[in-house]
This record gives sequence, C-alpha cells and structure tokens, in this order.
Amino acid sequence: MSVEVRIPTMLRSHVAGAATVAVDGSTIREVVEGLVRTYPSLAGQIVTPDGALHKFVNVYLNDDDIRYLDKLETKVGEGDTVSILPAVAGGA
Repeated sequence: MSVEVRIPTMLRSHVAGAATVAVDGSTIREVVEGLVRTYPSLAGQIVTPDGALHKFVNVYLNDDDIRYLDKLETKVGEGDTVSILPAVAGGA
C-alpha cells in the first residue's frame, strides 16, 4: 500500500524538488527503506548506516510523533501521511 511522504524543503533536492512522494510500505520502517531505495542520496540524511533514524530527524504519522507510538514499527495504512522533519535547534 502506498502512503504520502512529505519532504521538508531542505531535502527536496534529493527527490527532484518534490514536496511529497508516494512510497509503499506497511510500517514506518518499510516506508523509510522504500524512500531510501528510491532516492539513495537521502540515506545519509535521514538514516544511519545501521538503518536507524538519525537523532536529529523527527518522523510523524499523520500528526503523531512516532517516538510515542511504535517507533519504526508503527503501522501505516492507505491514506496516511508520513512527515519527515529535521530537528531545529538554536536561538538566543
């Protein structure tokens, strides 16, 4: 099944400028693996060499942070939206 993945502006150069892409998968892990398989240059941007999410990348299923669900094993369904958001730090 295909889900919509929202790509943040800073990563769109890796997906030919697209704001969203469709990726097949039944869990967040499968969606991320499919995303990286289709767009290999994203690999170092969102996952570590062992396949874990980088600590500075936040992933949401619809409006829920996957860290508070089942993390990478969170189930996704038809019509769901996955959003990838790089963590932002700073300020004065």
